[in-house]
Amino acid sequence: MNSSPRDILRHAVFIAGPTSVGKSAVACLWAARSGAELVNADAFQLYREFPILSAQPSADDRQSVPHHLFGCVSCHENMDAARYADMALGVIGGIVARGRTPIVVGGSGLYLQALLEGLPALPAIDPVLRDEVRALTLEQLVTRLRRLDPVGARMTDLRNPRRVSRRVELCLQTGRPASELLARAVPPEGLRGVVFTRVREDLHARIAAAVAGRLSGGALGEVRSLRGVSGKTALQILGWREINAHLDGDVTLEECRERLVAATRRYARRQLTWFRSKSTFPVLNLTDATPADLDQTARRLGLS
Repeated sequence: MNSSPRDILRHAVFIAGPTSVGKSAVACLWAARSGAELVNADAFQLYREFPILSAQPSADDRQSVPHHLFGCVSCHENMDAARYADMALGVIGGIVARGRTPIVVGGSGLYLQALLEGLPALPAIDPVLRDEVRALTLEQLVTRLRRLDPVGARMTDLRNPRRVSRRVELCLQTGRPASELLARAVPPEGLRGVVFTRVREDLHARIAAAVAGRLSGGALGEVRSLRGVSGKTALQILGWREINAHLDGDVTLEECRERLVAATRRYARRQLTWFRSKSTFPVLNLTDATPADLDQTARRLGLS
């Protein structure tokens, strides 16, 4: 069997789940007990200028166990999942070479997917072709996709014009079925991981408390000092839009808080949807979990 750079991931443990679920606290506890090292898999926690807004680990946490890829990129740079995967594979390889276990912790689904599977190299679409495809009705797009890529059509949400048009574009640009181009690689066998969840009311309460803590703890100052930031991906960080609206005088601080809580809840819901559809790791509900449950999970993951 051919080896792959991703085979190193068999030595790692993955802890995933939505924002504010409690991933970091448990990961830090397990790492301290087992001598493991933490590797970030949260897209926003990569940016060094937003330690409060992105809820990066505290100084005490960083002293208790080694942390990697937290606050390591300038917000003036653009990041993507492919670049993250390259960075993470290098860090994980270094940890394994030192004889320690990497714990990859985060909730950015696409970044985790890029790390576990890699991302397909897709061609650029000719602008003229793109305009022609996007001028078609949804019915016409569906007909084309079924003819060009019948296998892919069966796996596509045919009520979503953006997804259908993207697949038609790929078929026409390459002369190959889009399903071939978008085929997911198979992750290495034997990966260890867990997805944390909580009951809805519990998660919502934790989100509200986390947002309040960030706003009172310095997130306003972070955004105020970086209003001229140029990195496109950094501008997607939760709270950037809502806090700027407050700084512009368009909303009160309380309205800012309410908007940010609502946006964070929506983000958590999208994360949960992603993990339900993509992840094969077992799920542990932290609302009901006892210390014994956490200890049993740690043993199962090889972290006891």
